[in-house]
Amino acid sequence: MRTSASARAPQAPTVDELNEAHRRFQEYEPRDLFYRVATELIELSSAGRTRITVAEALAVLLQTWNAQYYQYRPFTEQHFREIERLLETHLKGALSFRSRSIDSVTQTDLKTVEALFDHFEQVLGPVGAAKALHLLGPNFFPLWDREIARCHRCDLNKVGDNGANYMAFFLLTLQQVRTLLPLQPDGAGLLKRIDEYNYCKYTKHWM
Repeated sequence: MRTSASARAPQAPTVDELNEAHRRFQEYEPRDLFYRVATELIELSSAGRTRITVAEALAVLLQTWNAQYYQYRPFTEQHFREIERLLETHLKGALSFRSRSIDSVTQTDLKTVEALFDHFEQVLGPVGAAKALHLLGPNFFPLWDREIARCHRCDLNKVGDNGANYMAFFLLTLQQVRTLLPLQPDGAGLLKRIDEYNYCKYTKHWM
């Protein structure tokens, strides 16, 4: 597995910074509603408690949170079928991380994570891949966008060339989580809170 990131990458935010970012994210970012809805749909779908499929639940988020990707690539019926085929092959592997924290990752997991990211990236692009994997394993797979990746010295390349960059970002986020866990012992929702901080600070410059 290839990973690299500059030692100058951002350090972990403080708890106060996480709380302030959460406040600003809730105030300024209405699309958080779609995250909550998609998260609930994924939970219901993966448990077989709704007629909505996992692919349909992912589509809810991708068309809102990843709208920039679809600006020049319409979300067509063919694309949706590609998502369905992707999940037919890799859903079980992705869901195996659903109940786990990123802090539990092993060396063997890292190889699996990079392989999953590579497969998802081919269909959804590098940002959509991270978002989809996060929905399937919300406490295991970190979120990013192009600006967040750039500020963490993990600049995105063309589709198919970002597996190593995602793994570098994954390991940087793991370090941040391990710094924050003693201060946030349950760790629930910590990856989402870190993403809110990154989004507010690096993408939107609200902080």
